[in-house]
Amino acid sequence: MAGRKVLIVYAHQEPKSFNGSLKRVAVEELSKQGCSVMVSDLYAMQFEPRATRNDIVGCLHNSEEFNYGMETLEAYKRGGLSSDLIEEQKKVQEADLMIFQFPLYWFSMPAIMKGWMDRVLVQGFAHEFPNCYDSGLLKNKLALFSFTTGGSKEMYAKGSINGDIRYLLWPMQHGIMHFCGVKVLAPHICFAPEYVSEEKRKDMLIAWAQRLRTLWKEEPIICSPEWYFK
Repeated sequence: MAGRKVLIVYAHQEPKSFNGSLKRVAVEELSKQGCSVMVSDLYAMQFEPRATRNDIVGCLHNSEEFNYGMETLEAYKRGGLSSDLIEEQKKVQEADLMIFQFPLYWFSMPAIMKGWMDRVLVQGFAHEFPNCYDSGLLKNKLALFSFTTGGSKEMYAKGSINGDIRYLLWPMQHGIMHFCGVKVLAPHICFAPEYVSEEKRKDMLIAWAQRLRTLWKEEPIICSPEWYFK
């Protein structure tokens, strides 16, 4: 939709990968709609995933004992976070929608993307108890997790060897996004693209483009344990 701003946080080492193609399709399709699209290409940026003392500019609030959560809260309040975090937080603030594009690693997101979550979504910026979940500080935003798997759809069905794919989404969608107040759209999952035909991969890209055309009409999922575990 024209005028909307979208942030794509992308985690894959290879631009020619299927994840790279999914990211490219999203940029092209959303741009056609008149959206302003920002991309944080984490590997290309050499984004630092480690949460350390380097994230705080200047003196510490407590120099005797380092507490990352407290120090980043105090640094955020006084504008003392490192420049890379300030830049990413600005993108989040501007975005109406955040798309997280990545390959599933060990039932989760890649470490570089988890590091983005750890470092960017700090207390004071994204949440501050009791302002969490429905009253989280990012409550006027949408998020969508778009990812690929190594296993087939059948391997991620309820009762299968991997369990229901929704189990894996609980910590990502609920524990991070919903905790920060973000409304979550249904995930977009491409199962085992490495093991299907080129024609099937093309169909996956077409399906993603088609979904993006009507994305703004979608209703968020109901963020409750029942959605994940019922």
